[in-house]
This record gives sequence, structure tokens and C-alpha cells, in this order.
Amino acid sequence: MKQDVSNNKVIQKTPDAAAHLVSGAIAGLISAITLQPFDLLKTRLQQQQYTNKHEVRTSLAKELKKLTKIKDLWRGTLPSTLRTSIGAGLYFTILSKMRSNWALYKSKHNHIDLKSQSSILPRLTPWENLTTGFVARAIVGYITMPITIIKTRFESNLYNYNSMYEGVSGIYMDDTKKGSLKNFFRGSIATLARDCPYAGLYVLTYESFKNDILPLVVPKHLGGEHHSSIINSTAAVMGAITCTTITAPFDAIKTRLQLTKNGNIWNTFKLLINEDGGFKNLFRGLSLRLGRKGVSAGISWCIYEELIKSKFISKYFA
Repeated sequence: MKQDVSNNKVIQKTPDAAAHLVSGAIAGLISAITLQPFDLLKTRLQQQQYTNKHEVRTSLAKELKKLTKIKDLWRGTLPSTLRTSIGAGLYFTILSKMRSNWALYKSKHNHIDLKSQSSILPRLTPWENLTTGFVARAIVGYITMPITIIKTRFESNLYNYNSMYEGVSGIYMDDTKKGSLKNFFRGSIATLARDCPYAGLYVLTYESFKNDILPLVVPKHLGGEHHSSIINSTAAVMGAITCTTITAPFDAIKTRLQLTKNGNIWNTFKLLINEDGGFKNLFRGLSLRLGRKGVSAGISWCIYEELIKSKFISKYFA
């Protein structure tokens, strides 16, 4: 703890950037490996309208029957774990720094109590939560875009890459004589249009559920010493379900863009709604994404929050 002499408030010292980076990376790694089947099946449901020219629609049951081995559900795990662990580590680090620095500024100048009941992370206003989540995701999303497109293509059955090297070289050349690094950022606008609002809304809803709603409805004695973990994981799941549904159309457009060699957001949008199924195509794979995002958020944020508070992190990184 350190004393702020200017306003006679006690401000809790939070772990440094390395702690957030390590905690976020571990949380992301566990989440990615555990939930990779959800991502793979979602990608294949979203790509099917493109691959089946004669309007032969696929389904979850059909896609599962196509898999010859259980391990096929984890195809693309390497790029997925790289993207999620690196992305989560960077995201939690940038987000925590933005939030803690802003909270420190406010506490010094406005004498505001920013402590949370279930977390050592500071409480901010809804607008501040929305903004910090949006900006942090925009930065990390663009940095990790090349890994994202590799992950998407590994998960689809349009590209039979056998190694990361084959995937990287395939995307770089992309059936052209002259390769281009721009291929690694295809669909980036649609991806950021999905991820940035999602991240901003997620931080807003997660913090609202965690600090304002759940403490009122979840009995303080429930879970005993694990009460804060119950609050945090429940808030994470509820926030993820809300935001995933709102941003589902951008996910469908993003996947289609990254699996094709041309097109833009508007043309892809028109293509999707003109295919058999109409506007429902913008929400294909939503149930899988809801399951994946909900469980992922519960795992990631709960593990992250608990690691940040742990003695190990405090000892080596605080």
C-alpha cells in the first residue's frame, strides 16, 4: 500500500505490466486450448455458404460427421493459442495500464473512491470502461491480425495447410506471382469493427455486473472465500453473452472476408443476406460463439483476476 499525501487517500498498489502480461497470457492460453472446438465449428458453419455453390446448407451435425478423429476438433490450435495468449496478455496489460493510470489521476484530483468489492482493479465510469476497452482492443487487434487470419484459415476446410510455415507462405502468396504483406490484414476492418465495440461494451457490462448488479443479488456468504471468484466469473459470462449477440454480424462478415481472396465489407454483407437464409446468415454460428465467448470470458477473467491477486504474482511481479 502507498499513501497519497495530496488528498490523504490510500491507493492500493497494483501489479506491474509484467504481472498483467503473464496473467493475461496464462488465462488466454488455457481458454484457447480448452475451447478451440467451438472456434473450429463456428468457422466452418460461417464458411459453408461460400463453399457450397448449389445452396447445400451445412449444419453442426454434418460438420461433426466430417471429422474423422476427435483431435480434428483442435485443428488450428497452435495459431489460436498464439493469438489468444499473446493477444490476451497484451490486451490485459494495455487495458490495466490505461485504467489504473486514469484511476490514479482521478483519485488524486477528485478524491473519488475507486475500489471494487471483488477485485483489485479500479472502478471507473461506464463511459471510461467503454473507451478503455475499445482503444486497448483496437491496438492489440491490429497487432495480432496476421495470426488471426492464419487461425481462421486453419480452422476452415478450404485450406489444407499442414504447418504454420505452409500457412504463412500460402497467405503471403495467395495464388499470386507476387506476394504481399497486405494479405495478412485482409478483413482487418471487419475484425476491428467486431472486436473494438465488443471489447468496449464488454468492459462496460462486465464492470457493471461485477460492481453494481451482482453484489446486490448474490448473497455475501455464497462461496465463502471464493465469493469474489463467483462474482467475477458470472459477470464475465453475462457480459460476454450480451456483447457477443450484438457484434455477431461483424463476425460472420469477418470470417467470409478472411476466407476469400477479394471483396469488401459492404459487398460481403450483401452476399450474405442474398444467400439462402437471408439475414439469419449474419448470425450463423452465434450459438457456438455464445458458448465459446461465455465460457472463455468466465475462464479468462476469473483466472486473470485471481492470478493478479495471487501471492506468486505479488512476489515476482509486483
